[in-house]
Order: sequence, then C-alpha cells, then structure tokens
Amino acid sequence: MSVETTPEGDVTQHDVTELAESLGEAITELPAYQEFVEAKVAVENDEELQEEIREFERIREEFMMARQTGDATNDDLRELQSAQQELHEKPKMAKYLQTQSEIELTLQELNVTISEPLEVDFGEKAGGCCQD
Repeated sequence: MSVETTPEGDVTQHDVTELAESLGEAITELPAYQEFVEAKVAVENDEELQEEIREFERIREEFMMARQTGDATNDDLRELQSAQQELHEKPKMAKYLQTQSEIELTLQELNVTISEPLEVDFGEKAGGCCQD
C-alpha cells in the first residue's frame, strides 16, 4: 500500500482518507470481525431470543424508572441482574458478547497503534466531548 504525495512530498488529506478507508476495509476482513458479524446476525434472526431481549429491556427500563423515583429495591436489582445473566447465558447471546469483546479489543489495540506516534488518543477523544 503506497501513499502518493504531492510534488512537494507532502501527504494530502485525501491520501490519509484513502488509508483510513483501506484500514476499515481490512478490519472487515479480519476473522474476529467476521465472527462478530455472524454472531450478530444469528442474534438478530432468532425471534425467540429477540423476545427475551425485549423482555430484559422492559425489566431494565422499569428498574431505571424505579431508581429515578427512589422506589428501586434490592429485589428489583436482583431481578434485573438475574434476567441479564439468564440472557447472557443463551448460547447465541454468549457468542455475540464474546465476539463483540474480541473485536473491541482489536480496535482498542489498533487505536493505540495509530495514536502512539501522534501522542494523542483519538479513540478516547472521539468517545465524548467533555474529557478532562
């Protein structure tokens, strides 16, 4: 992969953009990314699992509302944690969460590699506006 430079030898914004696009395309070719996509599709296409996700989200929303009003109890928290654990133990969901974690780790490692010569953690900066 070569980067064309201007007659003055400077790399242009266009060159960097092309490299970024190439990096993005290369990431989609990684086995870890492919496994993540396959696991995501499996979760999305499992109607029974989707119903369980909706039920978990309902329980979570009820807990959050109760917490905001000061009505949440330890039993409510235990119910939420139990529902989450039950959902995460489903084979397709467990596979999805595992592959998601693996691709996130890969992306974090790439962020370090990219950020190191820049002396700025752009991945961290991109995550929010109010960093210290």
